[in-house]
Amino acid sequence: MKQPRKGRGRLGQRIGRCSPMGATVLIAYVASILWTIRISLSNSKMLPRADWAGMTQYVNLFIVRPLDHRHDQHEPVRFVLHRGRAGAGIPAGGFHRPESAARRRLPYRCILYSFSISFVACGVIWQWMFNPALGIQRSLRNWGWESARFDWIATQDMAIYCIVICVLWHSAGLVMAILLAGLRGVDEEQWKAARIEGIPRWRYYLSIVLPQLGPAFGTATVLLAVSVVKLYDAVVAMTNGGPGDATDVPTKFIMDNLFERQNIGLASAASATMLVTVVIIVAPFLYARSRAKPRHT
Repeated sequence: MKQPRKGRGRLGQRIGRCSPMGATVLIAYVASILWTIRISLSNSKMLPRADWAGMTQYVNLFIVRPLDHRHDQHEPVRFVLHRGRAGAGIPAGGFHRPESAARRRLPYRCILYSFSISFVACGVIWQWMFNPALGIQRSLRNWGWESARFDWIATQDMAIYCIVICVLWHSAGLVMAILLAGLRGVDEEQWKAARIEGIPRWRYYLSIVLPQLGPAFGTATVLLAVSVVKLYDAVVAMTNGGPGDATDVPTKFIMDNLFERQNIGLASAASATMLVTVVIIVAPFLYARSRAKPRHT
């Protein structure tokens, strides 16, 4: 009798180990996505329906009722939100100073711990701080600045920037952790050689360290871009979409139509659109990684 090849045996064992996870992915993720797309092509309201409405819900989403008629206005704000959160990792360079003492790293550690707080708690804290009757404005007036005014959260044009500040503070820890992990992979001997050669610190980070942090920057960018698309809990905790609809976001639009307005079809269409948005964001990064040539030692 022929003995089974070792390679085939190992392949079978790997397939067997991955079967539960594969089944979970197919049932919990792929099937749910397909079901959502199917519902988005129907006239479902309070309960799912099996009828066929074609692209009616997508027409209602983008033409008839485009996110409370504020879609075009929110696009640049979301871009600012994304870019601002990505820039929160700049202090990681100071956190990584090779010769810095522990006391110098304490402020950066405080920023790092911000990510351990939930978005809901973070939103409530910042909502208190921005509240004109309780927070920064009240403190400034108690200190003697009677004319001080800081009521951004109650102003339609400025409320979205309160969300930006909250999310910036919360996400700074995540970006710093990712960049710090990348900085830890930089050989310390390079820093010693740079000091011997008299290379200034800024030149060392610009020409030696930054080129080695490409994967870390890519990971941080993808994670932050996806988190911006699905931002929900901080908005609900701080403003609940107000004042008016100044801080309304796509995820809140989906949840409102799903549970309050009882329009499952429109909510499913918005969810499918968000899925396409996430794929568009993540696909280039995955493609770049697949095209990267492996380094041979």
